[in-house]
Amino acid sequence: MGLVVGVTGGIGSGKSAVTQRFEQLGVAVVDADVAARTVVEPGGEALAAIAAHFGSGILLADGSLDRAALRRRVFADDAARRWLEQLTHPLIGREIREQLAAATSAYVILSSPLLLETSQKDLVDCVVVVDVAPQVQLQRTMARDANDEAQVRRIMAAQMQRDERLQLADIVIDNSRSLAELDALVNELHREFLCRAEARR
Repeated sequence: MGLVVGVTGGIGSGKSAVTQRFEQLGVAVVDADVAARTVVEPGGEALAAIAAHFGSGILLADGSLDRAALRRRVFADDAARRWLEQLTHPLIGREIREQLAAATSAYVILSSPLLLETSQKDLVDCVVVVDVAPQVQLQRTMARDANDEAQVRRIMAAQMQRDERLQLADIVIDNSRSLAELDALVNELHREFLCRAEARR
């Protein structure tokens, strides 16, 4: 496997805005959130276990997972969150590794909100943290997901603290600046990662 760049950040920091720009430059992006949805698709062992543990009320009418209901449950109950993580994290890790191995671009990005909290960090050669002030995270997430402030604050509290995340970063992207500045920074990083990838060959 070639160079793997990890991109992470707190909820509402704008990871997607960053990774979309890399995708537009032809870089494969493996998204841990997509992998997480894949492993709980109907018919799989994970969804059956989740329904058995939390009750059938956690399912939508079509038999798929009610992700909003599950999020409310696990972010209000630490034991429930730990149970869910123990079930899903190994499955998500396997899915991510398969997708990374299948990528054919010069380097590949692993986008994950839990990159630094899990063994996913062992899969990357470089950690990029997308960062904004907590108040910006709060406003963006409430506007995007129609969650109330208390719910967003619970999610933020469950994630790694901002200072700790920044200390573990190899590169920090300040995503409070203009989109034009973000474009320029991603283009600059793309050139750097291409050079790093070439040097590994």
